[in-house]
Amino acid sequence: MCFSYFCKKFHSLNFEYFIAKRIAPDKSENYARPVIRISYVSIALGLALMIISVAIVVGFKHSISSKIIGFASDLQITAYNNNESLEEQPVVLTDELLEVLNKDPEIVHFQSTAIKAGVLKTKDQIQGIVFKGVGAGYDKSFLENHIVEGRFPDLTGKKSTEVLISQQIADKLNLKTGDNLRAWFVTGTQARGRKFKVSGIYKTSLEEFDHAYIIGDLRQVQKLNNWNKDQVGSIEVMVKDTKMIGDIGMELNRELPFNLRVTTVMDQYPEIFNWLDLLDMNVAVILTLLILVSAITMISTLLVLIIERTNMVGVLKALGTRNRSIRKIFLYKAMYIILKGMFWGNVIGLAFYFIQLYFRPVGLSPEDYYVNYVPVELSLSYFLLLNLGTFVICLLMLVAPLYYITRIEPAKALRYE
Repeated sequence: MCFSYFCKKFHSLNFEYFIAKRIAPDKSENYARPVIRISYVSIALGLALMIISVAIVVGFKHSISSKIIGFASDLQITAYNNNESLEEQPVVLTDELLEVLNKDPEIVHFQSTAIKAGVLKTKDQIQGIVFKGVGAGYDKSFLENHIVEGRFPDLTGKKSTEVLISQQIADKLNLKTGDNLRAWFVTGTQARGRKFKVSGIYKTSLEEFDHAYIIGDLRQVQKLNNWNKDQVGSIEVMVKDTKMIGDIGMELNRELPFNLRVTTVMDQYPEIFNWLDLLDMNVAVILTLLILVSAITMISTLLVLIIERTNMVGVLKALGTRNRSIRKIFLYKAMYIILKGMFWGNVIGLAFYFIQLYFRPVGLSPEDYYVNYVPVELSLSYFLLLNLGTFVICLLMLVAPLYYITRIEPAKALRYE
């Protein structure tokens, strides 16, 4: 109640606000009214498109990167190998290596994996594949979220023959859950066959993985490569802060034995992450253009308002009002237009955001964009920065046209019609 009383007293004593309120934009003459409406629409659409653009880009980058990290992990520890093929050199799980990984506070989880190139054969089809062996401690939450049929292989107990295949491979080979299949692998100069059973089918919409990868027991790869149980193809590492992946990787490289190396997920899939980084530049260009359009529209609107009220400016000057006070009157009017436009811009932008977030009416081709819908994500900090940036930049752009008031002479202004 005290605050409300203070505001009323302030407004009653604020001469500029008092005048601006009496000539509010919705009470303007017919000449300025359509221009003001255009300003409302321009600012509203500009801010709405900025909110939508940022939400889509942030959501798209997070969705794609989380899929790749979920499948490949943040960091991979492998043995130095000049061979560019899929045949891995074994990493020995020594006490020294495990101690380095366990004591690092930035590491939340690590797991052993191994890959082996092979061929799947059915009665009618042959398909080249990459068998990814995982252990019982493998974080399967990502793949379980993308299983469309069946379940994740049971890796407990003795060496499992269950595998998880992609929807793409299942469609090519006409396979379904419960089917048996045979795979062939080359070890040295020998071809070894293994019989597997499909326990589930997954779909990540990531062409690089769905095209070739099947998931099974790590012990199968160890047996094929004649490795011991403490030898694996790689160690996948998950970290607390994905923004620190590069720094954590360099620190691990310094601490690990000389025969091991650490690669980040960005190093493994540079083409995808470079493509995602380009989206930031596109958004920066879009935001700049939208803010400039809104600001230029406000400049035009303010000049129209000043010209329309030239007679009033002349009267105020004749009564001794300073240029600074008159500029504040029109600044209050401009702020009203900006804030009203921003209000409707927020309504439109947030309406699209929440509708797309919960109902996903706008879809995409997963073959081209890795997702079957437009992902959106908008943090409170981005939302506030967009609003604050739009408001401040629009106001700053009005400084120059406000100084047009100083050129108005009372004698001429009083005769202006």
